[in-house]
Amino acid sequence: MRVKIAHFTLAFLFILLGLGLFNLGVLQSRRFCNLSDKNCIRLLPQPGARGIIFDRNNKVIVDNYLTYDVMLLSQDNKDLEKTFSTVARILETSPEELKSAFKNGYSAAFMPVAIAKNIDIKKAIILEEVKMDLPGIIIQARPVRYYPYGKLASHAIGYLNEIDHWRLTKLANYGYKTKDIVGYTGVEEKYDYYLRQEEGALSLEVDHRGRVTRVLGFKPPQSGKDIRLTLDLKIQKIVEDALGDRIGSVIIMEPATGEIIALASSPGFNPAVFVKKSISAINNLFNHPDSLLLNRAIQGVYPPASVFKLVVATAALETNKIRPGTTFTCSGSLRIGRRQFRCWDTHGTQDLIGGIAHSCDVFFYHTGLLLGPQLIHDYALKFGFHKPTGVDLPYESVGFVPDPLWKKLYRLQGWFDGDTANLTIGQGDLLVTPLQVVRMTAAFANGGFLVNPYIVKAIDGRDISLQQRRFARLNLKDKTLDYIRQGLRKTVTDGTANVLSGLRVSLAGKTGTSQVPLGQPHAWFTGFFPFKNPQFIICVFLEHGGSGYYACVLTKQIIEAMAKEGLI
Repeated sequence: MRVKIAHFTLAFLFILLGLGLFNLGVLQSRRFCNLSDKNCIRLLPQPGARGIIFDRNNKVIVDNYLTYDVMLLSQDNKDLEKTFSTVARILETSPEELKSAFKNGYSAAFMPVAIAKNIDIKKAIILEEVKMDLPGIIIQARPVRYYPYGKLASHAIGYLNEIDHWRLTKLANYGYKTKDIVGYTGVEEKYDYYLRQEEGALSLEVDHRGRVTRVLGFKPPQSGKDIRLTLDLKIQKIVEDALGDRIGSVIIMEPATGEIIALASSPGFNPAVFVKKSISAINNLFNHPDSLLLNRAIQGVYPPASVFKLVVATAALETNKIRPGTTFTCSGSLRIGRRQFRCWDTHGTQDLIGGIAHSCDVFFYHTGLLLGPQLIHDYALKFGFHKPTGVDLPYESVGFVPDPLWKKLYRLQGWFDGDTANLTIGQGDLLVTPLQVVRMTAAFANGGFLVNPYIVKAIDGRDISLQQRRFARLNLKDKTLDYIRQGLRKTVTDGTANVLSGLRVSLAGKTGTSQVPLGQPHAWFTGFFPFKNPQFIICVFLEHGGSGYYACVLTKQIIEAMAKEGLI
């Protein structure tokens, strides 16, 4: 009986063993084959080059250069101490530093570890010559970003850095992964998908101990797509040289197309800081009191001051609240309610053209009170304020245009005539960006069209200008445009911008002096030239720069330099 039980038990165990073998060998064979393949095949990434950025005349703004990394494949090395010592002597560093880099980067014996990065070519050549005596040492060339003009156009271009968690979460489905180098701000971020390279790979077969047995294949890396901008490097340099150390921004744009010829924000920064990975220098950029990374041209919001009077004048003419011949007398101030609202000068009797040219606050107090706050608000929106301009750069601010409903809901206060007076001269809660001012000015130069500014002209050799150009007709009367233009021209010939009257090119424009609670006022000038056939819009903004006169002086310096270089 016991023998039968033993036989039965053995038979049962053999049956279970057979079923297990059948399950492993037949039913799950494909799964284990896949696991085996994955276990024996390793992919070593091969870096590619990011796309090059050119200006409108095909001059290189951002390029790549080859740097060299020292890699160590530990499975081929029997004497790591000797290797670290020899390499350290050539690189003029300490063995401990190389050991630390190896320890931090080690993942597997067959995976090369970067023990030194960004070495110069002379040291790379020396290591190549002696690497026969240094088993496992590999010199790998790696393309990195190169900025031949330093900080020139830095806010328009942007910079590169390792991908953060927010971007990784957002872009994981597009092939982005941990430790990828991606664009931050500017064109580098907005067009990162086109500029980024496609990594290649070396396919290796390894044995059960992780040692390479053979090379299975090689996929070469693909460079990113090149991009051509609308910027003109010569004009960009003139603009940035003129700005110097002053805080502010200058934008030059084509009025008919929206192509941005120059976009400067000061102070700027050198994107190469992020390539060199200097922690202290990077921290200084982020923590600098002057906000070095802020693109004031599209992100900074400020009261537009008298520049906004163009919107008020247009609204008044279009709604027939005033006529071109309507006059108001400026005695230096106007009493509104219980408060005396002052003008910056005593102008006497002023009509519309004189009111624009002399920037008479009293003329516009009267005009604004005739219009009322809602009409002013609506025309401000019509000219693109409180909305993005649509520029192809990230993080554009929209500014703010107040109205009675907003004040009632969010301030829990009523709207008073004094609020209308402040709004009329571009003060109070009104906030705009310099690019929005450029866009508004273009409408008076191009016959009443609101254009969308853009900065990228071509991708991978394909011109995309027609796709970038978008227009909105403002449906303004020709007479309205004509009278505003006359006022803008008189501002230069016999008004607040007469310092610009002696230029070789005819100019029309408007000054602004924006009062702020602390510090000097902000200085504005916006205009177009040549007057009869406008080719350029220019907006100069100086943060705490004083009166609009100083923005005019800077404008004069820029236009004179452009004329001297034959760019006008």
